[in-house]
Amino acid sequence: MKSITGFSKLTKNEKIQWLASELSGEAAQLVSQLPSFWHPDVMTQKKFDEFSENTLTNFNFPFGLAPNFLINGHIYSVPMVIEESSVVAAASLGAKFWMDRGGFKARVLSMTKVGHVHFLWAKNKEDLKNYFNSIKQDLMASLKHLSFNMEKRGGGILSLELVDLSDKLENYFQLKLTFNTCDAMGANFINSVLEQVAASFKVRILRDLCQNIDSNDFQIVMSILSNYTPECLVECSVSCPIQDLGQFPDDMGPHDFAQKFISAVRIAQVDTNRAVTHNKGIMNGIDAVVLATGNDFRAVEACAHAYAARSGQYQSLSEAKIIGDEFHFTLTIPLAIGTVGGLTSLHPLAKTSLMILEQPSAEKLMMIMASVGLAQNFSAVKSLITTGIQKGHMKLHLLNVLNQLGASQNQIEQAKIFFTDKVVSFSAVREFLEQNNTLH
Repeated sequence: MKSITGFSKLTKNEKIQWLASELSGEAAQLVSQLPSFWHPDVMTQKKFDEFSENTLTNFNFPFGLAPNFLINGHIYSVPMVIEESSVVAAASLGAKFWMDRGGFKARVLSMTKVGHVHFLWAKNKEDLKNYFNSIKQDLMASLKHLSFNMEKRGGGILSLELVDLSDKLENYFQLKLTFNTCDAMGANFINSVLEQVAASFKVRILRDLCQNIDSNDFQIVMSILSNYTPECLVECSVSCPIQDLGQFPDDMGPHDFAQKFISAVRIAQVDTNRAVTHNKGIMNGIDAVVLATGNDFRAVEACAHAYAARSGQYQSLSEAKIIGDEFHFTLTIPLAIGTVGGLTSLHPLAKTSLMILEQPSAEKLMMIMASVGLAQNFSAVKSLITTGIQKGHMKLHLLNVLNQLGASQNQIEQAKIFFTDKVVSFSAVREFLEQNNTLH
């Protein structure tokens, strides 16, 4: 493929035509079909185009619903956007299971977010620390015009401190600010504040401390929020008497199930190989709600996995235990999300999701997301220790396999009947179609 200058200045159709001209055969034909995925409403499509750069078309993901989430005594139907066929089903099954056993109990432990001005200081540390303490209140005052509206909503800048990290990196210091951004995710607010405090700090340092020193002795490196928010934390749990767990396949009783479930979670606490997949199951549920509500799933993912490794070893985000005669299953996870601003206010389906969820605050949405993650995790571990993960997963994946093999609607219906009591695999489906002379 040839290089191109000025690609961003081309119209959408011109971009597609250029790309098609660089390809051949089926690839070029598929590219030429990209306009068929545009939204029929011109203004809606314009809005989609402006979410990103060099937009060619829309990439559709399924928008599903997981009903029956009883959270703190209130029932929610939760929108989920995900392409993995078993996720919404597993979340729904987990929700239904626990709705009959008291539902999910969730609470937000804290809402603090953080950002830093990263800088280098090569001169006397004590001079810097004393000077910072003398101008700290002036620096905070210089931010009032940025934090005024956030303070009116009950949030704002919570603290400002100087952090010495020169033992980890030569001459490295931070200005660390903490924030409460209320119902906003707050990235733009936080970054604006950080850049303002960096500018004010630089002016004062250069005026008062650096007049007679080399410019290399002081340097602002960058100002940026952190997506690691271990103090923006939500906890969700389910519990019931062990006997109320019921019976499971292969005559597994509730006590055996509870013990085996706890062993499975403990394995994820000591073995990183298992922990990564265990937590991926939790994020299957959470990411789907994050996407449905127009939040940033990359930030949520990065933070969750960093939090899982906070002890120095990557571990399970969830915990299971028996207290007396009761089974307890708990998830604690940082979730820095918002319900106002950004894509949550612009994307029509994100707005629809929030309406379905009854316009939750950021705190309520954190609790809903954590509940979905816990339901997903419960269903996954339950399958693993009973029937195995593939039986249910591949049943739901059957339609994808049939479509990939080009089966007709009649063939699909035949296969659904045939595989009712059989294990689904790609080779098994292919063999079924070949034996019935239906593969084309």
